[in-house]
Amino acid sequence: MHQPILILSLVMLLSLGSIPTSVISAQRWATNSQDPPPPPPPPPPQQTKPAQDADEAIKLTSRLVAIPLSASDPSGKPVRDLTAADFVIEESGKPQTIVSLGEPGKVPVEIALLFDVSGSIQAQFAFEQQAAVSFIKDVLKPADAVSVFSIGTTPKLIEARTTNGQAATTGLMSIAPVREQTAFFDAVTEAALYLGKTADAGSRRVIVTISDGEENYSAHYKLPDALRELQKNDVLFYSINPSGEALKLNDISVKGQGYMEAMSAQTGGKAFVPEKIGDLAAVFKQIVEELQAQYLLGYYSTDERMDGGFRKISVRTPRRPELRVRARQGYYAPGGK
Repeated sequence: MHQPILILSLVMLLSLGSIPTSVISAQRWATNSQDPPPPPPPPPPQQTKPAQDADEAIKLTSRLVAIPLSASDPSGKPVRDLTAADFVIEESGKPQTIVSLGEPGKVPVEIALLFDVSGSIQAQFAFEQQAAVSFIKDVLKPADAVSVFSIGTTPKLIEARTTNGQAATTGLMSIAPVREQTAFFDAVTEAALYLGKTADAGSRRVIVTISDGEENYSAHYKLPDALRELQKNDVLFYSINPSGEALKLNDISVKGQGYMEAMSAQTGGKAFVPEKIGDLAAVFKQIVEELQAQYLLGYYSTDERMDGGFRKISVRTPRRPELRVRARQGYYAPGGK
């Protein structure tokens, strides 16, 4: 049958309402059989990673930078009522987003107590020991830990990390003064490395040293090494120089104090020089109060390079410009040699 006749017949059947649906479908196939097949359906749109996943990726490739810091009013009194919104953190001049704020004094603290036993620190050795014992009793809480080192020709671990205050004080009281030289940089560096290996994750790591800082015997480390390991292991450095005003009498003493001030400034700690030996207990008490009022800020750096480089940090309180904030001045990124 010719196509015009077939079409006419179909029209007639439609008008009579008697054409089966299958016939219509067949005719459509016959009519359009020369047309190209329909294009395949487009692929589903590619899913974009949600912002939360992107944040997780940053967290996996970046290190959480922890910043213990102290804030005090113009009179020197610790300030405990600040929130994350009060702080502004910049890394290499770029603003960072604070992701955590430890409640003042509630984050566990890991302390390495360094006691100078060398010839330059002997006049009031017993008094210094008693003051340090009182410090341990005052500062140590159930979740905290302490280790004890001596500073001499070689650093010695007198009492390994313990949460037992009595064990720490027993170790401290076992130390005896000796007439030997001072490997100060070796002792500080070894203590920083020790805290890095033994301290619980997320804790505040603190070195408190009783010394004049008169370095004259370190065989392994120098000042840059000590500063680097303090920063790499997230350690705050506090020093108490019992020399008092006598430290100004010679260049070696002045230089030793300068070493300790550099370490404390870089890490957010503090270097104390009590005027007289009787003030030692008050200085220890001040350190206890500061640790109990200390914040712990955390942020994931926007700089994801794993090059082991040093990143400068600054912390401010723009809403409270009258406050004095002490915090570490930088950290070392993961990676590198």
